[in-house]
Amino acid sequence: MKKYFANLTEALQNFLIEVGELSYFAGRFFKEFWKPPYEFKEFLRQCFYIGNRSLLLVSVTGFIIGLVFTLQSRPTLQEFGAVSWMASMVSVSIIREIGPIITALICAGRIGSGIGAELGSMKVTEQIDAMEVSGTNPFKYLVITRILATTLMLPLLVIVGDLIAIYGSFLVENIKGNVSFTLYFNQVFNILEYSDIVPATIKTFFFGFAIGLVGCYKGYNCKKGTAGVGKAANAAVVYTSMLLFIIDFVAVFVTNIFYDL
Repeated sequence: MKKYFANLTEALQNFLIEVGELSYFAGRFFKEFWKPPYEFKEFLRQCFYIGNRSLLLVSVTGFIIGLVFTLQSRPTLQEFGAVSWMASMVSVSIIREIGPIITALICAGRIGSGIGAELGSMKVTEQIDAMEVSGTNPFKYLVITRILATTLMLPLLVIVGDLIAIYGSFLVENIKGNVSFTLYFNQVFNILEYSDIVPATIKTFFFGFAIGLVGCYKGYNCKKGTAGVGKAANAAVVYTSMLLFIIDFVAVFVTNIFYDL
């Protein structure tokens, strides 16, 4: 029993230390973000790398989500004679919750692990130390550009994924129920309101920031040689996924309070 409590205490202590170090890392980001020089070219390169190379994966995933969600929901709605509500239900569900969180989780695996492995390999091969010796600020060049790129590109990826998911849903309805493109998307745009779109879009910026922050933190502080690179990439995905769910819960909770008022 004593050994169990000792292990539990050690795990809790390590968790609090990790939270503190991550908070300090985030504080350093906001502190150095405003200071020149600004690595604009590297920022654009990271935006292209993150957005362009993740677009196909996000598009395919969104399309499959739209197909599967509609195929699974249609029989239930048919039992209640509510198939006409399919477009409204699918669009609200995807825009509010399914699209943002699924896309963020995919990007956590695709982008977060990539950033963690890239910066981790640079850390263990002493490339970051070489940048400091040469007079370049590695934190601004490597960390700030990547966090900003993920923060700005993830909302765009979510928007693309949502649109493709809704289009995938339309294809099912068009084949199964002979619903026209005009009718389907008229129902989609009639049911959607700013209260559905704005909160869902705002929280995607926080999702992107979390992905970039954790990936950069794990990679930038990678230790224990080349074995630490794999651990950094794996930990970046695990920590980011947990953080995404926490952010999503807080965002939904705050949104509900706002609408209750």
